[in-house]
Amino acid sequence: MPSEAPGHIDLARLREVLDGPWATVRAAHRDRLDARFLPVYGETGDQARARVTRLLTELPAELGIGAAFPTEYGGASDVGGSIIASEMLAQVDLSLMVKAGVQWGLFGGAVVALGTRRHHDAHLRDIISANTLGCFAMTETGHGSDVQQLRTTCTYDPQTQTFDLHTPHEAARKDYIGNAARDGRMAVVFAQLITKGRRHGVHAWLVPIRDARGNPLPGVTIGDAGPKAGLLGVDNGRLSFDHVRVPRDMLLDRYGQVAADGTYSSPIENDSRRFFTMLGTLVRGRVSVGGAASAATKSALTIAVRYGDIRRQFSAPDADREVPLNDYLAHQRKLLPALATTYAFHFAQAELVAALSEAQGGDGPLDEHRQRELESRAAGLKAAQTWHATRTIQMCREACGGAGYLAENRLPGLKADTDVFTTFEGDNTVLLQMVAKGLLTGYRDEFGSLDGWGRASFVAEQVREMVLERTAARSLIQRLVSAVPGRDEEVAVTDRGWQLKVFEDREKHLLDGAIRRLRNGAAVKKDRPFDIFNDVQDHVLTVAAAHIDRVTLEAFVAGIAATEDPAVQALLSRVCDLYALSVIEAHKGWFLEHGRLTPARSKAVTGVMNGLLRELRPQMRTLVDGFAIPETWLHCAILREEPGRQETMAAHDAAGDPQAVPA
Repeated sequence: MPSEAPGHIDLARLREVLDGPWATVRAAHRDRLDARFLPVYGETGDQARARVTRLLTELPAELGIGAAFPTEYGGASDVGGSIIASEMLAQVDLSLMVKAGVQWGLFGGAVVALGTRRHHDAHLRDIISANTLGCFAMTETGHGSDVQQLRTTCTYDPQTQTFDLHTPHEAARKDYIGNAARDGRMAVVFAQLITKGRRHGVHAWLVPIRDARGNPLPGVTIGDAGPKAGLLGVDNGRLSFDHVRVPRDMLLDRYGQVAADGTYSSPIENDSRRFFTMLGTLVRGRVSVGGAASAATKSALTIAVRYGDIRRQFSAPDADREVPLNDYLAHQRKLLPALATTYAFHFAQAELVAALSEAQGGDGPLDEHRQRELESRAAGLKAAQTWHATRTIQMCREACGGAGYLAENRLPGLKADTDVFTTFEGDNTVLLQMVAKGLLTGYRDEFGSLDGWGRASFVAEQVREMVLERTAARSLIQRLVSAVPGRDEEVAVTDRGWQLKVFEDREKHLLDGAIRRLRNGAAVKKDRPFDIFNDVQDHVLTVAAAHIDRVTLEAFVAGIAATEDPAVQALLSRVCDLYALSVIEAHKGWFLEHGRLTPARSKAVTGVMNGLLRELRPQMRTLVDGFAIPETWLHCAILREEPGRQETMAAHDAAGDPQAVPA
């Protein structure tokens, strides 16, 4: 049945739903982060770096920035709280958020996850207090996403009981490293561990890189990555090591130990399995990036929606005032589907954060299957949210016309600062391959490198029929899907069960097709494993995207079901309709080609969407106000202007004055 129209919305109830379990963390940020933490428009790179470093040390400790650290060292053992803190910082200043993420998420998080008690006792308090600033040196110039093939080596010498850390050639240089160019005193360095003539795969070491005065230590070469498109306050740099001696006890050895005589041991014998277990412990950074991208998107949409209410353009016949931008269907088509998708990702992210917090908050080891599932969900949502941010912030910039191009209106900074999010913490295309690989392999040990997917028999033997990994509201989802009649024509396109079934059917069909193509390829190209996968790479990426579409919709449905206020629930239900139908409309070609939609029903989807846009038009401001972004944080000049001035501007534009920014 179609969803009921929302009644009067109590904004406080909507904000309660969106703030979720970590509402106190969100409230603390809104209360404590004032204008001094905001970006400064027009500053130089050096000025931005100095300002952000200073602010990093001034962040109030009670905000939960270091919440994920163990309580005995001053943290709160609250993984979820730390991710929410990153989201809130992203709405204040993305450079500050990234700088904090490097310090406490990547650098400090690696020491916690990969180190042992002696590392924690020696370093965590100084890391949490920012007395020791550090970096996370994984990516290499020649090997970014393919971490398993890093070229930096760290070779153990039993005579000196030290490791020899070495960059063998230029392509092995550590690149794009945040906190490296200016501030970092230590680095968690990832390299190939070699002892007794044998490689044991990638491990991590805690390595000092500067002395107390900030000068590079002997054998350490530090460079600046140079000017960037955005994130001016983050000092990205490059690190190279010329046979640097690292003490044996600086190996972060939770998953691999080297005895004084050079004997290697590990609780996980298989090298590949150990590698993925180590990287899996660092998944929090990927979840934080996805959440931060969505937080920035919320800021952009808030600016664009509010501007669309005050900016008027052209007169309707027999009207004495010009029409607000938000009254135009074309403008609603830009903003409302993007807003609905942002809401959908909010609930998907909230479900992921809760699952990760539960999984990493316990004392016992995480079930391997559950860990793989979390890694896959984090990878897929990070890709989806960051691509959505890139598209939506650009759209918001255009929706604000020439005003959207001015730095004082925040949108250019949001666009520049989030652009790299599609690349760091995992290139999005590679992340979608990880998602697809999880769906296809059933989480076997022999993961290998993503470039070739291992042996041909690996591909042929391990692909399987799909078993749906349900999201939080498993029984509700199944009940809604099971209630859908057999003939689509008998069901309204706003029927929730039909929408869920359509998303599920698309994912299953795409996956079944990918399995068939991989098996056929393995039968005729068994000695060419790269070609087997490469021939269907576009197909498996589409599988992964469809999978994320489904889990996002299911998370949205679960969030609505948990909402207690009837009017808020009704509003969210209509927003969910818009999200689901916008995805279906975007993939009409596939649905028509595969007989999932008739031409008449395909047209009905667009017609119903336009009806939803008209219905939700009066709620646009409510929907963005639900994000509860403080006025100060928006940092946007056009929202501070008097309505009378906006009307004057509109009158000039209607008379023919150009809206574009002068050259």
